[in-house]
Amino acid sequence: MLPYKSLIQLDRNSPLSLHIQVCNSFIALISNGTLQPSALLPSSRVLAELIGIHRNTVKLAYEELISQGWADSVPRKGIFVLSKLPVISRRRLPEPQREPRQQDPFKWKNKFAGFTPGRNLQTAKLTIDDGFPDVRLTPIDELMREYRSISRKSYGRNFLKYGSAKGSEHLRSSIAHYLYHTRGITVSPENILITKGSQMGIYLAAQLLLNNADNIAVGVSNYLHSDNTFLHQDAKLIRIPVDEYGMDIDHLEKVLRRRSIKAVYVIPHHHFPTTVTLSMERRLKLLKLAKEHRFAIIEDDYDFDFHYENKPYLPLASIDHHQNVIYIGSVTKTVAPALRIGFMIGHTPFINAAASLRELIDKQGDTVLEEAFAVLFDNGEMERYFRKTIKIYKERRDLFCKILQADFSNTIKFKIPEGGLAVWAQFDQKINLGKLAERAVKNGLLIDDGNFYKNESFSANGLRMGFASLNATEMVTALEKLKQVI
Repeated sequence: MLPYKSLIQLDRNSPLSLHIQVCNSFIALISNGTLQPSALLPSSRVLAELIGIHRNTVKLAYEELISQGWADSVPRKGIFVLSKLPVISRRRLPEPQREPRQQDPFKWKNKFAGFTPGRNLQTAKLTIDDGFPDVRLTPIDELMREYRSISRKSYGRNFLKYGSAKGSEHLRSSIAHYLYHTRGITVSPENILITKGSQMGIYLAAQLLLNNADNIAVGVSNYLHSDNTFLHQDAKLIRIPVDEYGMDIDHLEKVLRRRSIKAVYVIPHHHFPTTVTLSMERRLKLLKLAKEHRFAIIEDDYDFDFHYENKPYLPLASIDHHQNVIYIGSVTKTVAPALRIGFMIGHTPFINAAASLRELIDKQGDTVLEEAFAVLFDNGEMERYFRKTIKIYKERRDLFCKILQADFSNTIKFKIPEGGLAVWAQFDQKINLGKLAERAVKNGLLIDDGNFYKNESFSANGLRMGFASLNATEMVTALEKLKQVI
């Protein structure tokens, strides 16, 4: 038997419960190759005695391990590491057409002909968006209090000068601490770049990774702005199927046998737009392929914080032992879209280069705002905000789905999402979403026409329908208007 007494170290002062700490310890042992597929885990009684906790706590840890797809229970035999997991060695855009121009004052190349800037949602009243937080819940008073406090202090004046292109060192330290305790990511502040939301992180990664005609693997269904960012680099998109378990990594493996791929862009949690989650088996295989074929993984984890059922799977970045993952996260997507704070994590040379590139397009962010956010992370305000909003958003998700099931069963197909802020709704083929959106606006409801989710390989008659930004009264009114329009 392995020396579990020394391998599993528990911190009784940690905000993480003991059974989650035990679960995470086993995940680490599996992902670093210490425990191999089909390995038998110690009985709950034996392990409880070894590490000095109650037997029921060990049972809860094993249940969590099984629910996350790392282990399996065999009746009358015990708990085993899942046999399907890969064996891990133990560590020692089509070309845009130029619009005809008349009397153009100078020559230039328009690579954005046909593109339409995003809609202005600041003036919209009743909206079913594609999954944004409710800005009324944003801790804006607390944030502005800290912003003003920092600005008034003598040392705060220094934050009005040029600072590091990587962003506030205080915020990078706070995020590093937050990521370690919530996502199991161990990272130094020097390996974190603060960005203006996740989109800037995607853009910087694409600029550094991709050259003309380089291949990047993306989902058949995918986030349009990321696709366009890669196409802007003249890269070639290799479409990989996405099913109920996320991106099909077996299909990716077949593609790798016949062509070279520079990077894989993946949204493991709540894939955009379909909201599916990448299974643990596929996550580990993707990491294994990345090591073998030396490609980068751009992990877009834009809304990890919102999960309503079981504890979410750990990000790829938390179990990446070979530094193949470029991890991109966002405060913007979880707090308020206009507060442009995101982060990108990668190995040191890559983050240093990304910071240098960022200086060419945006010298630095709002240091005072970043410092204010750092204080909210440090004093627990952000943790309180997430606890409060998760409870509220779960209630809203349940109500939203209940109404969809009751009133739209003949016109909309969907699955209740385990996390995130939106439902992927597939409409009856007879419904023209473009006309639906036009009629809805006339009826006082703003809703998308579905074109944002389509690409050359994906044309589902579907919408992401956000529930988080609507309170109960607004939700009932919005869906009643939608029902009338349909």
